[in-house]
Amino acid sequence: MFISKFSRLGAHAIKDLVKARSITPRTSYVPAVQNSYSQALGHKSFCTTAEKVSEEVNEEKQNVSVTFVDKDGEEKNIKVPFGMSMLEAAHENDIELEGACEGSLACSTCHVIVMDVDYYNKLEDPADEENDMLDLAFGLSETSRLGCQIIAKPEINGIRLALPVATRNFAVDGYKPKPH
Repeated sequence: MFISKFSRLGAHAIKDLVKARSITPRTSYVPAVQNSYSQALGHKSFCTTAEKVSEEVNEEKQNVSVTFVDKDGEEKNIKVPFGMSMLEAAHENDIELEGACEGSLACSTCHVIVMDVDYYNKLEDPADEENDMLDLAFGLSETSRLGCQIIAKPEINGIRLALPVATRNFAVDGYKPKPH
């Protein structure tokens, strides 16, 4: 008895929301099969499947494609969510981009080289702090940036980033630190 009263209350709440145009019924996605109970109450059919597919499409649109090219020339293409730095993305995808200061602009170990000038020009201009750290980077080029300062956004979809052959860090040669 409690469940049926609860169901009717829910049905009336949904019906009121539809009338107020707060939500819209998704009857076009659902087969027109309804039982007599729901017809008697005047229920409309709703479908969350279409919304889930739409969310997946939106999630795909919320990522950018980034290719990291390591010192041996091997490429690794990854999807990076909007708002994430290239340093974070590299760490999540086991790409050897050090980032000793964890993105606090206190080192140059996340130095990357933007391989296409057009993409480099789409990035925001480096701040003075980033330029100061880039002066310390090994293998500096005209399109060098710090990976912690390149943030994923739609304009950089398809960017290619080369990792320099070495970094200037105090670690012994051959030492490969693990991301924090």
